[in-house]
Amino acid sequence: MAQAPPPRGQRITVWTRLRRSRPAMIGLALVVFFVALAALAPAFSAITGNSPYAYNPDALGPDTAPTGPLGGVSAQHWFGVEPRTGRDLFAIVSYGAQVSLLIGLASTAVSIMVGVAVGLIAGFYGGVADRLLSRLTDIIFGFPFLIFAIALSATVPASVPRPLLLILVIGFFGWPSIARVVRSETLSLRERGFVRAAAAQGIGSSRIIIREIIPNILATIIVFTTVSIPGKIGAEAALSFLGVGVNPPTPSWGRSISDAISWVQVDPMYLIFPGMALFLVTLGFNMFGDGLRDALDPSEAEASTTTSTEAAPAAAPVSTDPLSAGGQA
Repeated sequence: MAQAPPPRGQRITVWTRLRRSRPAMIGLALVVFFVALAALAPAFSAITGNSPYAYNPDALGPDTAPTGPLGGVSAQHWFGVEPRTGRDLFAIVSYGAQVSLLIGLASTAVSIMVGVAVGLIAGFYGGVADRLLSRLTDIIFGFPFLIFAIALSATVPASVPRPLLLILVIGFFGWPSIARVVRSETLSLRERGFVRAAAAQGIGSSRIIIREIIPNILATIIVFTTVSIPGKIGAEAALSFLGVGVNPPTPSWGRSISDAISWVQVDPMYLIFPGMALFLVTLGFNMFGDGLRDALDPSEAEASTTTSTEAAPAAAPVSTDPLSAGGQA
């Protein structure tokens, strides 16, 4: 029994709730801004004539600090320049957005795919599979991620692309949380009437998972994805801060923040701009994720339906049988 797609009115209701949340809209605007900044980084570089890899010693003083006020901010260098190298700081921030978003989104995708698969198998089949996968989840939870990442960066050959390595490492250690959530919901859903009815009709396990279980946990997966992305971006920045992230001269917010600490009293702009970029993008994803979670909260939808029913007592009662509701959880 396949779950019917949500009606148009329901989709509009979710979007209306999200749109009514000012923090969620602010978060969405921040996310869109940084995605646009990353996508338009080459265009900005062509307009300003600045590359994040081009050294410009003429913009530095005798002490290798930027000349001019605010770290060399000017019409040509919108955020000033980097100490010691003279590289344009706006180009570093904009191209750094590409690195941070790429690693954050890709590693989140890895975590979600692995976590959802593990959670579905453990929750639906139970038994030995559940026990083994649950113990594996506990082991990964207890594994020292930071120590492993630092050790791995020292042993992996330099020929391996560092962004790919970070995506795999961060993504691999990020799946246990979503696996536990999916397992818990799958354990509940497999006892529901519409799942039992599908099994009684002889429908295979894989089709039940795809047509009955996944559609009913899709909202949870979407929300968990949005709130996981800022953590992955922060993990990449932390590794780059410690010197085990992307290799220089590839722009990285974390490495720029690390380098800026020794220059903060001379050139505070060198710390402020990359730091604010990292802060705002993580804040944006968190605010949007929280708003999306509230918009998709089934308890709110149930409360709204109850209120409407009480306001119109003459209306016919609505069936709550999951079989007649098209398999809705």
